[in-house]
Amino acid sequence: MTDKPSLHPRNRHQGRYDFPALIKAHPDLARFTLTNPYGKPSIDFANPEAVRVFNRALLKAQYGIQHWDIPADYLCPPIPGRADYIHVLADLLAEDNAGDAPRGAQVRALDIGVGANCIYPLLGHSDYRWRFIGSDIDPVALASAKVIVQANKLDKAIGLRLQPAPKHILEGLLQADERFDVTLCNPPFHASREEATRGSQRKWKNLGKQDPKRKLPILNFGGQNNELWCEGGEIRFVSQMVAESVRYGAQVLWFTSLVSKASNLPGIEAALNKAGVKALRIVEMGQGQKQSRMVAWSFQDEAARQAWSAARKVQA
Repeated sequence: MTDKPSLHPRNRHQGRYDFPALIKAHPDLARFTLTNPYGKPSIDFANPEAVRVFNRALLKAQYGIQHWDIPADYLCPPIPGRADYIHVLADLLAEDNAGDAPRGAQVRALDIGVGANCIYPLLGHSDYRWRFIGSDIDPVALASAKVIVQANKLDKAIGLRLQPAPKHILEGLLQADERFDVTLCNPPFHASREEATRGSQRKWKNLGKQDPKRKLPILNFGGQNNELWCEGGEIRFVSQMVAESVRYGAQVLWFTSLVSKASNLPGIEAALNKAGVKALRIVEMGQGQKQSRMVAWSFQDEAARQAWSAARKVQA
């Protein structure tokens, strides 16, 4: 029996949260802090406002992000798991870079579905100084992300782009002369709003939060429809991304996506084989009770990938 994957060794969120340091960075967190049944400081993760303030404190204390907020009912991301994806991406790029995770503005990443929270570009730039383009089909989400980027003076590091064709993922998004080292995506993994609601109800039950006297949020961590579900669910979304990626195989070194449901992997692997990828990686990821994995694929063979990496070093 293999051990469940834990947080990446470079993840800043090892062990328990340092609540005194978080409150020092963002004093407003103090009014949401409570003592859990184990006698340790925590927050009520069923309270959306508490989670937003907690994220704000984490980002300020550990990443130097001075301003962060999201509109009501938009997805409020659990930061440690999001950070893990960034570190796994860095390991992926290290494969073709003599084992060293590349850093600096020469590395360009495309975040598909950046959301109102802009979390992946914020973490990726803070930890590795990569440059990002964040795309989304939701103008309200992009407006929120723009406020975050501008308030933190990150305009040169993080660009934002509206996907003009909501039924597409990559098509119509990349410009002909653009090259990206990596794309990332946390796709909507439910097939309907009802399925998303049931998933949250299961989560509250597993966490022991269900209480008939208390009205819990319908959706854990919030989220708009396009953030949480799409027709056909996760497997259809990722399979469509695979099909569209064929056209851009020379412009992107590695395409990647999170896959929440292990049962979707065989169908996604079949789509990748049909697309004729030259390289495929599946990396298991985990945080507490949550288990996920990253699927990565490239249309370039090992020699071409190493040449790409070497060219990047020349540009540095």
